[in-house]
Amino acid sequence: MTLTPLPAFDDNYLWLLDNGREALVVDPGDAAPVAAALDARRLTLAGILLTHHHGDHVGGVAALRPRLQGPVCGPARERLPGPVRPVQGGDTVELLGLRFAVLDVPGHTAGHVAYFAAEVPGQDPLLFCGDTLFSAGCGRLFEGTPAQMHASLQSLAALPAATRLCCAHEYTLSNLRFAREVDPGNAALAAYAAWCEAERAAGRPTLPGRLDTELRVNPFLRCAEPALRDAARRHAPLNTPAAPSPVDVFATLREWKNTFR
Repeated sequence: MTLTPLPAFDDNYLWLLDNGREALVVDPGDAAPVAAALDARRLTLAGILLTHHHGDHVGGVAALRPRLQGPVCGPARERLPGPVRPVQGGDTVELLGLRFAVLDVPGHTAGHVAYFAAEVPGQDPLLFCGDTLFSAGCGRLFEGTPAQMHASLQSLAALPAATRLCCAHEYTLSNLRFAREVDPGNAALAAYAAWCEAERAAGRPTLPGRLDTELRVNPFLRCAEPALRDAARRHAPLNTPAAPSPVDVFATLREWKNTFR
């Protein structure tokens, strides 16, 4: 299996997974880079997976339908450019000989889903997480609550540590600037930031990430830890309870990130 991030717009990645004959694409907001990759590799488009309804994730679906030889799967609770096979948590999707478990991960949008393949022959597990989880960050809360997003992130944090994370945006460097402001004493975070800066300077993506790395560096996955709790209370002492819950810490960090420059 070959996994390829296809750059689109300013900072999106449209994920292409292929076996040398057939391919699936995740969140094709723009059809052009997908069509170019399919043509260059002489691949059949066997399926499309959608994580949520935003235009930069679904805008290319209509243009790709004429060459599609399989389903378009997307969240059952969101309005999508049909026809779409509706999926929700607990469902499975089988494409390219892989079985993807559908996970409900509301927060960024109300019906956001992710797709997790636990078994990829000869490779680590694979997660297409859309705009829920980013490297060193997470999505904005456009439709969900802090409690929903925190629960969604914790469900992803419980996946196998070796899971590859296919996030939908190259936000890593900006997320790392915030993470280092929040957690300046984190040596693993400093080392990861240096690696990411070198990768971007060389014109390479920082993604896919790995869950074991995110569990060490991503503040939004570590809201129960004392360092993050203390940072939240220092930043917003009037809005953060004296004994904040992980959801309280998450809410403070997310609001802080919204205005961080």
